[in-house]
Amino acid sequence: MKRIVLFAITAFALFVARPAAAQEKAKWAEKDAFHEIMSKTFHPAEEGKLEPIKARSAEMLQKAIAWKQSTAPEGFDKKKVKKDLGTLVKGAKKLDKMVQAKATDEDIKKQLTVLHDVFHAITEKCTDEHENH
Repeated sequence: MKRIVLFAITAFALFVARPAAAQEKAKWAEKDAFHEIMSKTFHPAEEGKLEPIKARSAEMLQKAIAWKQSTAPEGFDKKKVKKDLGTLVKGAKKLDKMVQAKATDEDIKKQLTVLHDVFHAITEKCTDEHENH
């Protein structure tokens, strides 16, 4: 009888634990790398501090290119965000050129905001797609 109860408890624990493990989100390293630089440049810009984006615009462009060229992890549909990733790269190129050309702070902040919005549109599609799997 003890074996049956022990077996039932073990089986139940495995049954409960397995769906939780299956729901664990896969990481898209290139998405996370882009997010890190976006976070460290956009939030200061909201406060009028543009030094971080001015210093890291080329790096942001490289992270956008790397994300676009990366292989999506299981659970993400890269086709769903392919166009938006292209828009992200174009926007990052534009931003970097603006920084290099010493555009006004206002114009740099506007372009960074556009890029931030594109980034969030992509992540929302990634989240929606991933959670549906």
